[in-house]
Amino acid sequence: MLNAILHISGRLASLLLLFMAAMAARAQINTDRVIDIGRNALYFEDYVLSIQYFNQVINVKPYLCEPYFYRGLAKLNLEDYRGAEEDCTRTIECNPFVVNAYNVRALARINLKDYDGAIEDYRAAMKYDPENVGVLHNISMCYLEEKKYEEADSLLNYLMKVSPGYNDAYILKSQVNLEMGDTAQAYAYADEAVKRDPYESAYWSVRAMIELMREEYSEAESDLTQAIRLGINNANNYINRALARYNLKDLRGAMADYDEALDLEPNNYIGLYNRGLLRAQVGDDNRAIEDFDKVIEMNPGNMMAIFNRALLRDNTGDYEGAVDDYGTVLERYPEFAYGYRRRADLYRKMGKTKLAAADEDKLFNLVLDEQFGKQNPNCSTVTRETRSESDEEDVDDYGKMVVADAGDLASYNSDYRGRVQNRNVEVRMQPLVAMTYYEQPSELINHSLYYHDIDVLNAGSGTSLKLIMTTRERPLTQKEADLHFSLINGRKLDAGQGRSCAEQRLRRALDFYLVQDFDSALDDLGEAVVCDATFFPVYFVRSLILCKKAEVEQSQRVTETASDRRESGVQTGVRDYDRALSDLDMVTGLAPDFAYAYYNRGCIKAMLKDFLGALDDFSKTIELDGSFAEAYYNRGLVNVFLGNNKQGIDDLSRAGELGIAASYNVIKRFRK
Repeated sequence: MLNAILHISGRLASLLLLFMAAMAARAQINTDRVIDIGRNALYFEDYVLSIQYFNQVINVKPYLCEPYFYRGLAKLNLEDYRGAEEDCTRTIECNPFVVNAYNVRALARINLKDYDGAIEDYRAAMKYDPENVGVLHNISMCYLEEKKYEEADSLLNYLMKVSPGYNDAYILKSQVNLEMGDTAQAYAYADEAVKRDPYESAYWSVRAMIELMREEYSEAESDLTQAIRLGINNANNYINRALARYNLKDLRGAMADYDEALDLEPNNYIGLYNRGLLRAQVGDDNRAIEDFDKVIEMNPGNMMAIFNRALLRDNTGDYEGAVDDYGTVLERYPEFAYGYRRRADLYRKMGKTKLAAADEDKLFNLVLDEQFGKQNPNCSTVTRETRSESDEEDVDDYGKMVVADAGDLASYNSDYRGRVQNRNVEVRMQPLVAMTYYEQPSELINHSLYYHDIDVLNAGSGTSLKLIMTTRERPLTQKEADLHFSLINGRKLDAGQGRSCAEQRLRRALDFYLVQDFDSALDDLGEAVVCDATFFPVYFVRSLILCKKAEVEQSQRVTETASDRRESGVQTGVRDYDRALSDLDMVTGLAPDFAYAYYNRGCIKAMLKDFLGALDDFSKTIELDGSFAEAYYNRGLVNVFLGNNKQGIDDLSRAGELGIAASYNVIKRFRK
């Protein structure tokens, strides 16, 4: 009997061990899936949602390093630099061979002004990848911040040997030489960068800034005009060109540039201050006061702006306001002789002779002090035509135009912000149309994507969530994410077949899609097809999710070995795109007037280099919806790729008219 009991107990123990092993394996699979969903959210820049997923994994398995790293990456993009640093530190403690954790922690430390710590991290990363261009670039920038110019210069020489085609190294060398006071050598390096890549707007801007410092205004204006022609809208380029034009006595051109800069950045300090000076110079006193009002609102301690406003108020008859402003400046600068002179004159105009006499006495004493060799601390001994943005000490410079500080000609190289696959890619297709509930608003594009069957779906939904078609998807807020998690858990699905069954599964699939769980969404859509094979929105949404899934998988192949990519990655991506095209073929068969299926199919074909097929699909889209800006834009790009430049530029021009501002930059590039 005892042997039998022991035998049974042994079997039970074995079964229990097998059960526990199965549960552990299941937990591991679930953990991996949650990490994958979190990576989906991270890739599509839904950082808050991604952190929630990584938190779930950390709570269950705090010994895993992967979720700490991805959570740190999400925090970096949310500008929680301290949190990013802590998560990367935890990752490195768990596994010191996660090279990217050093890179991300270095970026966090740079933003925390811990440049020595960032250098230490980058040096650690270089043990595994000693010729990483981005790392070498950033270490050089850190040395610049620490004013270690010889170290920066030496490292940049090494970078140029490692990567002779890396033109940003010349801009960094230019900045090193500027910091060391050698403008001639700084110009030589900036000039070399322009010669190496004459289509990079930033290089022209850097060379122009050095020309402004050398008072070579004609050359600076020419270079800035080229920078503006090649680049995206950049307020600083207009402001610097305005300064060049001002010194060339082209006041009308300078004013136009300041207006353009302030249209782009209404609160740009240099633009407002300089335009205020220029308006005062041409007698437009009231509007000059408006500019200085804005400067003072942004920086109430800006004595230069307050004194200029005092002069303008004096001119326009606002004597009380002028007295207040003069008083503010003189309280800060009690040795400012010209301030007493102006206020004394104003007091006499107001009939306040005693106050005027007091200011005149103070002025007389200051003049005597100057004659007997006492240096006025508020007067500069250097004559300059302009002043730097950071120079607020010499109040006598109140009437001089402001030049941006010469520092920071280059910026840090960060391949960890936003979508890695879009780095250094300036010309790309507009996004796919998505069926969703949420849209990023646009100030320029007013056209709403409409299809009558979507209205019918919304009318019968019995919910406040309304389906829309958009190319401008946006991440969920915390409240919206919580809503869709609750809907996933709370939806009751009908059994059987029919349209109602398909609609319910479509709605839950959209919930899964919005919280970045693509696999669960695809499972529901597969069941929806079984419920009703003629319900076209199911195929449309499934094609969209297949494309998003393929995009994420392709981005993850960057870290795989070549053999891994041959075995799975490329095949998986192509297979998903083929399935998406098949689904869109079903949509166009079931709903031949649904423009956005042709548009998405055109986008996928263009991605797969089938440009002729894409051209046909974009043309059909425009035939069905003649105000769809994105279709014109994408057809324009395809035409240019096919060599049809005139048709391409015509389409891009139409896209610009309809609100896609990037069209004009692309037109400039292709015309060049």
